[in-house]
Amino acid sequence: MRLRAVPVFLLIVLLAGVTASTAQQRPEVPYVPTDDRVVAEMLAVANVGKDDVLYDLGSGDGRIVITAAKKFGTRGVGVDIDPERVKEANENAVKAGVTDKVRFVQQDLFQTDFREATVVTLYLLPSVNMRLRPKLLSDLKPGTRVVSHNYDMGDWTPLKTIVITLPEDTHTVYYWIVPPPGTVR
Repeated sequence: MRLRAVPVFLLIVLLAGVTASTAQQRPEVPYVPTDDRVVAEMLAVANVGKDDVLYDLGSGDGRIVITAAKKFGTRGVGVDIDPERVKEANENAVKAGVTDKVRFVQQDLFQTDFREATVVTLYLLPSVNMRLRPKLLSDLKPGTRVVSHNYDMGDWTPLKTIVITLPEDTHTVYYWIVPPPGTVR
């Protein structure tokens, strides 16, 4: 009886680990595509160009990274935790003919190494932005541009705030430049 208890215990521990791992990989943010007019404004305010490396955290179908590559020659990386969105983004990159400039990865954005970014774009939730803010400020080089759709970063004052009124809704784009270390927490 005692010998059987050990394998059952191990099975329970393994299943608990799989369940915890799966729970950690569930998206915290619902997928809502960014309107193309908002994408254009986000890329314009960040003044993206061919020498930039853009990371889109929570990249969904890849439209921000793909648009930057097509219109400006920007290299980019899209990060999303949802494998369906990553698959869709890769298919969209093939259709757009930009697979030489972009890549999409399935990762937890809090575990992503985005230190090479010169531009970071976000369309997350306020609580996620606030949890991500310390990583942005510590990992990104001073001068890196950060653009968020609809949600700010608390008391980190944006350099620009742009309101875009579309027939169906109003959107806000926030723009920051990462300051020298220790300036913002």
